[in-house]
Order: sequence, then structure tokens, then C-alpha cells
Amino acid sequence: MAYRLRAFAAILSVVLLGLGSPGPALAQPGNGPVPVRFGILPLGGAFESRNDWEPLLADMSRVLGRPVSVLSVTSYEALERAIERNEVDMAFLSGKMALDAVTQRRMQVVAQVTRHDGLPGYRALLLTRKAGQPGTLKEVLDEPGRWRLARGESRSVSGYIVPQLQLFLPHQIAMETRFRSEVVGTHQATALAVANGDADVATNNTADFERFMQQFPAEAQRLQVVWQSDLIPHAQIVVRREYPREFQLKVQSFLTGYAKGRGPRGDAERATLKSLHDLAGFLAADNSSLLPAARLAYQLARQNALSGQWVNEAAKQARLQRIESTYAEQTAALGAAGGS
Repeated sequence: MAYRLRAFAAILSVVLLGLGSPGPALAQPGNGPVPVRFGILPLGGAFESRNDWEPLLADMSRVLGRPVSVLSVTSYEALERAIERNEVDMAFLSGKMALDAVTQRRMQVVAQVTRHDGLPGYRALLLTRKAGQPGTLKEVLDEPGRWRLARGESRSVSGYIVPQLQLFLPHQIAMETRFRSEVVGTHQATALAVANGDADVATNNTADFERFMQQFPAEAQRLQVVWQSDLIPHAQIVVRREYPREFQLKVQSFLTGYAKGRGPRGDAERATLKSLHDLAGFLAADNSSLLPAARLAYQLARQNALSGQWVNEAAKQARLQRIESTYAEQTAALGAAGGS
């Protein structure tokens, strides 16, 4: 039976520094400005992610002239719930989560990250151990029922969506049901699961695996890459639309200018970005940067519908029509003046 282990799932910890009240944090009469609440994807551990982002957010706070608090969670689901409850004003999100935040939760893209390799994105990976089986991608695909899978959450682009879409579904393999068992967690957790023998195959991505090799060199030496995806667009910074346009532009200006200066301050900012998964900086962006994410979500939904079991053809066609309609609405909204 498939089982799920989420990193720290028993205690769905939420790390909050400088708590703000629910709803958009625009003003707090008589007590100074309410903190801007910044949500972070769980790329490693919750405390690790918080510590990595704190220097940049402290710099942002000085420029904005108001406190910026940190919301670091242990799962995509926890961050999504916080966004739904209006407990997040600004966030670092990728793919499907950024798309949902913009199309369903009244958020707006202001910037997109860049990395030092200069590529416009990163790639999903499939990892196995160098010693033992499965040693090749063919072995994984030929007998998935033999292997224990470690994967990302269903909202993770590189940990679930892209491997499912580009690798497994084309081979008639549904990740959730065809493997002997599954472990669900962060990219760090999935890589460790395979390295330590708790799983046989893991999804991951190039950016997180590079960081893993630095943090866990001995464990990384036990792993090999047996598959990689097409390029996936980098993550975005989103801000609630309730914030004035002037504030959004101020955030965007801070991000796009960060680590671009010379001297000790510029060096310190570049060091801060390097600790954030070797980021090089931020580019100005709008909601149209999410069109590739919308396309991926559409393709996966369509593939699932085509390969699913239906009571009749009419039900299947109705589902396909809803998928087409949703995709058309998303692309129209994202492409209209940048979706602003």
C-alpha cells in the first residue's frame, strides 16, 4: 500500500516572525504600519528557508519603510491554505501555486528570479542510487511496481507535475498508483530518501539538487540522474492586488535593483542571493510570465482526463470541455495587459 511521509507532517509547523493581522496589511492606525507578510515555498526545512530569506527581507523592510515578516511552512499545502486565509501579502511561488494565487487569490506577479547559469529556467530530474537497482530509466519504466518512489507534492512543478506529464503518463504510469510505495516531501527529503535507502527513485530538480550536493556531499555521491525534463520557467514573486500600484512598483524596483550595485553593500546582497539557491537576481515580470505554467497545468489535466476511466463518453467529453474552458479563461486573463 502506498504511504505518505511529509517532512515534519505530524507537526505542521508555521514559523512566523512579526505576526500581522488577517487580511491585506495596508495600515495600522496609531501603532505604525502592519508587517508585510512574506510566504516562502518549502524548498528545504522551514527554519532553513526562513534563515535564507531573512537578510533579503530585512533589506526590503528598510527600503519599504515598514516591517516584513516571514511565513515559512513545511508543505505546499500549508502555504496554499495561508494564502487562502489572507495570511500572506507577498510570496515566493513557482508554477501551479503562483498560477492559482494570481487567478484565484487576487495576487499579482511583480518579479521573476534568475540564476547564475543564465538559463531561463531549471529542469526536473529523476534520481536513483548509483549502486543497486534500478540503475537505468528503462528499469524504472519497465517495472514501476518494483520500486519505492519519493516525489514532491501535487502542487510541485518539478516534483510532480512535469515528471508526471513529460515522463510517466506518456508511458501509461500514474505516479500515485503504479509504484510499490511513495514518500511525499520536499526536494531535500526525496533526495535523502533515495540516498539513505528509504526509496529507490526520487523526483527533484537541477537547482535543488545542486544545493543538495553542497549540503550533503556524501549522500549526493550515492545518487545519479537518469532523466531530466525540458526547461521549466523560474519562480515568481507575487503581491496582493489590494496593495497600491505605487507600492507594487516599489517592491519591483527593490527586487530588480538588488545585488546590482558595487562595493560592500552590493557584495553582501550578492552573497545573500547566492544562499538563496544561487540566485543571480530578479527580473521585472507581470502575470503573463505564468502562461507557461498555465500551459503545463492544462496539459496535465488533459492527459489525466484522456487516460482516466469514465462512466461514459459524455462524462469524459464534459470534463475535457471544462479543461479547455478553464485554460482559455486563464490565458485570456494572464495575457490581458500582463494580467494586471
